[in-house]
Amino acid sequence: MKTVAVIDIGKTNAKVALVDLERFEEIAVRKTPNIVVEEGLYPHFDVAHLWRFLLQSLSGLHREHPVEAISVTTHGATAVLLDNAGELAMPVLDYEYTGPDALAEEYGQARPPFSETGSARLPMGLNVGAQLFWQQRMFPRHFAEVATILTYAQYWSYRLTGVAANEVTSLGCHTDLWNPKSATFSTMVEARGWTPLFAPVRKADEVIGGLLPALAEETCLPDGLPVYCGIHDSNASLLPHLLTRSAPFSVVSTGTWVVMMSVGGELVELDERRDTLINVNALGDPVPSARFMGGRAFSMLVGDNPPAASAGARSARACRRLYAAAVGAERLRPFPLGRAALDGERRQPHPCRAARRRLLPPFPDDGDLPRSDRRKRRNCRGRTVRREFRLCANAGRCDRPARARQLPQQHRNKPWCGMPRRRCRDQDRSGSRLGGCSAELCRLRTQMAALHR
Repeated sequence: MKTVAVIDIGKTNAKVALVDLERFEEIAVRKTPNIVVEEGLYPHFDVAHLWRFLLQSLSGLHREHPVEAISVTTHGATAVLLDNAGELAMPVLDYEYTGPDALAEEYGQARPPFSETGSARLPMGLNVGAQLFWQQRMFPRHFAEVATILTYAQYWSYRLTGVAANEVTSLGCHTDLWNPKSATFSTMVEARGWTPLFAPVRKADEVIGGLLPALAEETCLPDGLPVYCGIHDSNASLLPHLLTRSAPFSVVSTGTWVVMMSVGGELVELDERRDTLINVNALGDPVPSARFMGGRAFSMLVGDNPPAASAGARSARACRRLYAAAVGAERLRPFPLGRAALDGERRQPHPCRAARRRLLPPFPDDGDLPRSDRRKRRNCRGRTVRREFRLCANAGRCDRPARARQLPQQHRNKPWCGMPRRRCRDQDRSGSRLGGCSAELCRLRTQMAALHR
């Protein structure tokens, strides 16, 4: 076997890559966004769009290079509910939907303890158990039609082969459904009556069947083309190291989520409040892990086209993204007991301060300078901050340095976060938005000041 088509469905994007196993590199790739549909029972993944994309990509790649097998890897925290006909009984829930939080207290009483599953209690639908609990309670008529539950990677293998299966790397990915010590379903699965619904558990590297004849004819792929069971994406990054390295070692898997996995390390007590957890690798062994939504925060900050350092530091848009990244990822980070805040000087809480620290070359530490030069450094730093980051409130149209002007009388007692007190040259002089101090901006300043107390 020389070439394998790898279906890789991430939370943000999906792709089909043709991998040369002799050189172990991608030789052709097709990509598409992973779309979330807002209509219907709840926000859900557009699996119809993904299915069309997969078939078109497999057909196109096979015309360029012969495909000899298909493998699947997907993001976790997703389960697919099928009816007796093998069709979707309910839409595939987007795990970032906050609906399951409505039953958080009840689910907290029903879920197994961290000591049993190694699954941290996470918000939204990040625990698959919370998804199923919420779906069963909120949509009992639809849930009564569920005949089979599949993990997400195995759903796509099922679509290709007609063979239903589950796999341990997805079952053991903070689902509350799997006991990694005993390698069995958790006590909650039996208590909720879900055990008969789960398809048999197969190994990730097992060929579960061949490509269906109808699909082979549609895509011009060989009839009976081998299709592997599939694997959770972070564990797909770990598997080559498990097979080629000796423990102890650690692997960091990056994407929408940054997942750090430790193999053969010291046994330590994990704190589920900090999003540390037990994953299960492709061999079925427990893997202590930690994670945070680093890829999502990065994309919120820089977008699709990262700016140059100096331009990004001067961009009000980058500043707003940084603020949104800190606040938006507040519940998806290793410090859930704190509040989202922007790093940098606490006395200068405007987000551009943090942008400068991230995107511009840093000043040398005080310890790197002679004592006589430290005061000069601090003065220079203050001038740089004032020169480069005294932006007007209308910075989307005007980002030039500005001199501070006196605040209008009605706003003099409002909390101030370091934004300039001046009138933008692009605004009229009617006084409707003087100095960037409209009522909305004053409210924003109050909120930002609160973040830094």
